[in-house]
Amino acid sequence: MVSPSSKEVFIQGVTLSGKTFRPSDWAERLAGVMSSFRPGGARPGSHLSYSPWCIPTTLNGVKCVVVNRALRDHEPMAWDFVMNFAHDNELTLVEACLLPDPPRKD
Repeated sequence: MVSPSSKEVFIQGVTLSGKTFRPSDWAERLAGVMSSFRPGGARPGSHLSYSPWCIPTTLNGVKCVVVNRALRDHEPMAWDFVMNFAHDNELTLVEACLLPDPPRKD
C-alpha cells in the first residue's frame, strides 16, 4: 500500500520473489506509455520525452520507474494504471524521494 504522504513511489524491476523483471526495457516502455501525462497536459511532441511524473532510471543496478504523487492528483486513472502494473507483475514498491545529484566540484 502506498502512503498518502509519500512524494514519490519507486517501482523496482525486482519481483517480490526476488527475480529480475523482464523485458529489460520495461521501465522505458512504462514511462513511454505515461509520457503524455504531464503538467499542463499533452502537447504536440510530448510523446518524445518522458513525463516529469513518471521517470525511468536505474538505482544500484536495478531498473526503476519513479512515479511522482502529482500524477495521482492530476490523472487518477493513470496513477491506477502504473500501480496496477506494479501489483499485477508483483514488483517491489518503495516510497522515497529522488534527490538531485549534488553539484559537481571541478
